Amino acid sequence: MKNVMEAQNVKLSYGKYEALHGITLKFPAQKLTALIGPSGCGKSTFLRCLNRMNDDIDNIKISGKILLEDKDIYHTHLDLVSLRKKVGMVFQQPTPFPFSVFDNVAYGLRVAGVKDKTVIEQRVEESLKQAAIWEETKDNLQRNAQEFSGGQQQRICIARALAVRPEVVLLDEPTSALDPISSAEIEETLMGLKKKYTFIMVTHNLQQASRVSDQVAFLMNGELIESGSTEAMFLAPKKEITSNYLNGRFG
Repeated sequence: MKNVMEAQNVKLSYGKYEALHGITLKFPAQKLTALIGPSGCGKSTFLRCLNRMNDDIDNIKISGKILLEDKDIYHTHLDLVSLRKKVGMVFQQPTPFPFSVFDNVAYGLRVAGVKDKTVIEQRVEESLKQAAIWEETKDNLQRNAQEFSGGQQQRICIARALAVRPEVVLLDEPTSALDPISSAEIEETLMGLKKKYTFIMVTHNLQQASRVSDQVAFLMNGELIESGSTEAMFLAPKKEITSNYLNGRFG
């Protein structure tokens, strides 16, 4: 199975405090990897390493390698705009920009220098359809995206991430701020999109991880405890601490 991304001995420190302790993990293409673990275990910190969103934090040090298609994303001469086109991000709280649905989804294309109106229109429609929000927005493309419901806003944000045709999409607890019906809609959307995109998702919801992921990685206190296929991790974890977490004995 092809791995589109790989972390090799990734460590992260804030000053003298080491928050990530040498994480090594492969991310298979066109699969969804769920990062699970108790609050404060380093899931979101690690996720943000994967498209260098931690770079601007003061007094931070990151070591090890993160490879995207065998190229280290922490290489000195790497273009961050190009990286974030290839590795998109969807946050916990829906974050549509305060302008129209169309301009939200077209934003990344315009930043990337796409000027052909026909291409932009086609890509906006394609992305909204992929994110299962086209039917709800097709007659309201000029409406402010922030006027839609939370679940609709999150799917607009997913469409925005997909519009530039990324290699990988990072999801930082994308349904935790949503109601159960909206969460189910996002999950259904992700299940369909896995055939085309690679997803890496932080989630606190173990049931969600079991439903939508293909691979699970369990983190604890900044360390990768174990990882494996979703079925193997939930049915036969190798370590007792993993079993205890998955069975709700702590967390």
